[in-house]
Amino acid sequence: MLTIFYDGHCPLCAAEMQTLFQLDNQNLLLLEDIHAEDFAKRYPHIDPIEADRLLHGQLNDGTIIKGLDVTCLAWKLVGKHKWMQVLRWPVIRFFADIGYKFFARYRHQISSFVTGKARCASCLKDRCDL
Repeated sequence: MLTIFYDGHCPLCAAEMQTLFQLDNQNLLLLEDIHAEDFAKRYPHIDPIEADRLLHGQLNDGTIIKGLDVTCLAWKLVGKHKWMQVLRWPVIRFFADIGYKFFARYRHQISSFVTGKARCASCLKDRCDL
């Protein structure tokens, strides 16, 4: 099981979570919007500001993983995009992580360019107001 703490206000992030949710036939993912009203109460150990800066995930044993480690594991668990595991190879990992940090920092601007919306007003697991 992997719990993903994602930015539900980001159209690209929400769309990816919707796709993962639909592909998660074995219920291996738990998707948690860091902007949910009760988020801090349910996950006091996750700083929503830090999770907003860089995607956070939590494994069953409580281990926190971040960034592309979360993304790659999520897609692996749903059995898709096996090519993404290349991004975790030692030399490639270094550059992929730099690229991911750039994406994470500018994701709202990138979302605006790609979707025409910088922010989602109400993104849910089964629909997004894109």
